[in-house]
Amino acid sequence: MAGRIEELLEAHPLSKVLTSLPGVGVRTGARILIEVGDSSTLPTAGHVAAYAGLAPATRSSGSSIHGEQPSRRGHKQLKRAFFLSTFAALSDPASRAYYDKKIAQGKHHTHALRYLARRRADVLFAMLRDGTSYAPQPAATR
Repeated sequence: MAGRIEELLEAHPLSKVLTSLPGVGVRTGARILIEVGDSSTLPTAGHVAAYAGLAPATRSSGSSIHGEQPSRRGHKQLKRAFFLSTFAALSDPASRAYYDKKIAQGKHHTHALRYLARRRADVLFAMLRDGTSYAPQPAATR
């Protein structure tokens, strides 16, 4: 079964683009490709994040607004694929630097992972839209 998934992923024209992102392997790449595709149905990176359940949600009741909280909505399998690839990407220097920055700001581990997953969704959307492979930017240009 895994061999067949790998064959199908390799046959897709965007497979090299998708698997160039650190932390994205065969299974997570296949899941993202199945759900997001070439990103033509989702017009912005925010739409991808909302579909995956990575965008924050504002909770409100009447005139009370409780602020931004993690969304409980979204495609559960896609959200899981993003989090698995994000956790695996902590060995990537650019991802680790962003994670460490969030930790230094006082965020907990799960919150820092959520922020990193959202950022990776933005990067992934741009990669799929433009058809370009991942190229980390030096810290000075960010």
